[in-house]
Amino acid sequence: MLEVEKVITKFRDYVIQQSRSNLSKSSKNNSKALYNSLKGEVVTENNYTIVGFQMADYGTFVDLGVKGKTSSNKAPNSPYKFGSGTGRKGGLTQGINQWVKQKGFQFRDRKSGRFLSYESTAYLITRSIFQKGIKPSLFFTKPFEAGYKKYIDVDLMKAFGKDIDKIVDYNFKDIR
Repeated sequence: MLEVEKVITKFRDYVIQQSRSNLSKSSKNNSKALYNSLKGEVVTENNYTIVGFQMADYGTFVDLGVKGKTSSNKAPNSPYKFGSGTGRKGGLTQGINQWVKQKGFQFRDRKSGRFLSYESTAYLITRSIFQKGIKPSLFFTKPFEAGYKKYIDVDLMKAFGKDIDKIVDYNFKDIR
């Protein structure tokens, strides 16, 4: 099944490349941790070939979005929701604190006009995200679906046919 494996490998490479490109274009590639964590593996065993994808744990939240505690308008179809009692505590706060410091981002106090501390800015952003949610980016979903249509729906059947032809030709030569 050499041709089938080639098509599945092309599918894997396409999904990884397009997902990384989407992360960079959408400015969701701040620390490059998610970008670098994207990996795919093609495994062939007992005439079966499968492809698997890996990414950092938070990648699915970035891809599918997260419903907020009080509103799900940003990610109405997401399976994830803040405040559901699952997951680790403080992960959002730590991530936002780190992001605010990396970007040097600070809000101004409305009354005095002075910059708020990084911690105060991070708190306000974290509270807003927790309440309203995170909009889905679909950085992985879109390339996966496009690659599936391009490679699996169309090219895989052709490749399978070529592999079957090779097997039949090979077996037919043995009979003679």
